[in-house]
Amino acid sequence: MPVGLLVMRWDERVGTQITAKYPEELNMTEGTLMQIYSTHEYSGEAGMISLMVGSLNIASYYTGPQKQMYIILLLSLDDDPDAFESGLADIARIILQNTSDDGYISMIPSLYRRLSVYPSLSQEQLLAITYQDEIKRMIINRLRDEGVVTKSELSVWLKDTYTYGFIDIDAILFELIKRDIIKEASVKGMPSELIFLISDLLISRKPPDELLKDPAKKGLPEKLTDDYRNAVNEFFKTYKPTEEDNLKLIEILINPQVYETIRLLRTTIATKDLLQKLRKKGVDDVDAVLMTLWENQVVQVFQGHKGIEYYGLLSDIGVSQVFPKYILNTIIEEYDVKSKANRVLVEFLKVLEDAYYAYKAEKKLQKKEEKTNEEE
Repeated sequence: MPVGLLVMRWDERVGTQITAKYPEELNMTEGTLMQIYSTHEYSGEAGMISLMVGSLNIASYYTGPQKQMYIILLLSLDDDPDAFESGLADIARIILQNTSDDGYISMIPSLYRRLSVYPSLSQEQLLAITYQDEIKRMIINRLRDEGVVTKSELSVWLKDTYTYGFIDIDAILFELIKRDIIKEASVKGMPSELIFLISDLLISRKPPDELLKDPAKKGLPEKLTDDYRNAVNEFFKTYKPTEEDNLKLIEILINPQVYETIRLLRTTIATKDLLQKLRKKGVDDVDAVLMTLWENQVVQVFQGHKGIEYYGLLSDIGVSQVFPKYILNTIIEEYDVKSKANRVLVEFLKVLEDAYYAYKAEKKLQKKEEKTNEEE
């Protein structure tokens, strides 16, 4: 688990300056700070480095020469710095978006907590964080329209369109590649690498099917089961997915305490006493979590005998990767109007074929694991 988080600037006159840190008692010597600065200077590029300085295990992210800020994460000796690279890149952008009035300083404690849980995030949380990032979302949306674009064109477009500051295009694309959302490849005759969309993200609310099958077996009194089913049915009669709502759902999923509560509520309709047991898993303020879920129409409360309250999912949150079948129509259209070179479209079809078979194999493996878990 990380020990602390610092933000350092470089000033040509005075050298290293710590502008924010958490916890407050965290200290680092001038010599260590200079070693971090020198290591970044040696590479000369924005991005993360990791180093051991005595007994200190350090991951540091440099934002580049424009702002010259260093986001330094102090780790335990058994932590793997590489597990925090994507998280550091994400919070670096958040910090840079809030430098004008030093607004990032008050955010450091929450950013530290977000980084701390990064290696333990579930697949759906990692996908949610990917889509929450504005730049990654811009890339995905453009590729939904075009399917493929050159890396150089994408880089220029992002710098012209995203006006809030720092963009580390290589780190951003690496994260999307790692999540199997895009693939980068070279095609003979093209002046730059090509970026292909190979999977899309689907985010929406979904009915809590497992609970609806038999609410009484999941903890709800028999006389309240019809009320529960009716509440869910009424909600989904008028529900329509929107990006605004999806981004709210993402905020819920990436909150560790809220997510832990949702995980429990996916398996049972719980009383307040049962939910209080989540304190052992780090849910410190159950009431605040339940209020968040209620305000966002994720949870419904039902009144039972002697005033006992039962909390059931009104709508679950689904985040998944899907194979983008629709992109085949885009390829046909681009071929018809000659907006992309034939060799690019042929390569795209090959890339999609490989991605499709990999996607099917992954789904088959998931079903096998789910069946094994059910039998156990």
